[in-house]
Amino acid sequence: MTKWILSLVAVLATGLALAIGLPDAVPAAPPATADAPVPELRGTPAQVAEYFAGLPTTDAVALADRYPDVIGNLDGVPVALRYRANAVRATGYRGRQLLGYRNGRLIEVVGDLSAARRIAILVPGADTTPATFDTGLGGVLRRAPAWQARQLAAAAGPGTAVIAWLGYDSPQDARAEIRSERAEAGAQALSRFVAGLVAQCPHATIALIGYSYGTVVLGHAAPGLPAAVTDLLAIASPGMDVFRADQLHTSARVWAGSDSGDWTLAIPDLRILGAGHGTNPTRYGFGARSLDVHDAIGHDGYFVPGTTALASIARVVAGVHGGAVPAPNAARIAGPVAVTR
Repeated sequence: MTKWILSLVAVLATGLALAIGLPDAVPAAPPATADAPVPELRGTPAQVAEYFAGLPTTDAVALADRYPDVIGNLDGVPVALRYRANAVRATGYRGRQLLGYRNGRLIEVVGDLSAARRIAILVPGADTTPATFDTGLGGVLRRAPAWQARQLAAAAGPGTAVIAWLGYDSPQDARAEIRSERAEAGAQALSRFVAGLVAQCPHATIALIGYSYGTVVLGHAAPGLPAAVTDLLAIASPGMDVFRADQLHTSARVWAGSDSGDWTLAIPDLRILGAGHGTNPTRYGFGARSLDVHDAIGHDGYFVPGTTALASIARVVAGVHGGAVPAPNAARIAGPVAVTR
């Protein structure tokens, strides 16, 4: 916490723009022969989905087998094809459902997307890499996105699928954490991923859960998200780069929760010269619905089985919205309130 606040005060505006994201493309045609070059790719996720919908199954499978690196990471491609393509390459993740595996990106599905009526996408925070995706930073399992997704899927129950989405380069030092370049680039990748998911799973509605710096990603993605996204959850947030919920420009319900002992509550509500992330969304007047996460115990305990924190998050993910209650840590965080949109 101390290094974060000191860096916030000392930082100068510097450019850290990174080019990230999955291929911005759609095949012009499947390969005709084994010697055919990789097809040129263009289009939106919806156009990708339309293209594959018109392919014979045998041609689509052949394309996935011939170009697994492309097909496995291309938003809008049918889910089963992405699983197939990534299984060829991600040999260390055999038996797992991957929608992305490339250049430091790792996207895993827990549950059955084809049957899910609700889909939750968990966006992890800083210091998350493929190396800590399963084990957690410092070997602390409760920090691991894969573990968090499994606990959330179990708590939310049938009809829900959870996606652990490490689809961006999360910050790896305090200087990057207090700025937003990683979040801005991540938001573009997240928006494209959601668009592809909607094209392939039109039967489901979606909840996006940002954890820690992942909430900054959500803040930047919010204005461009489709109507299928009904809920945005900011958990242990340092801020979403806005000062009020209405500045997110989203029709989705906005929720926020931080344990009273979470160090993010001590971060100043500032945004100066590109540094800082605005108002903590749990503050009074921000306009978010309050999540009861009083027993999360610090910054890392929000997905622990048996806690009120996990149950509160799971209710929203499952589409049960009775969890907007005054938080027990109201005095510490200046009285968050529930706001009905």
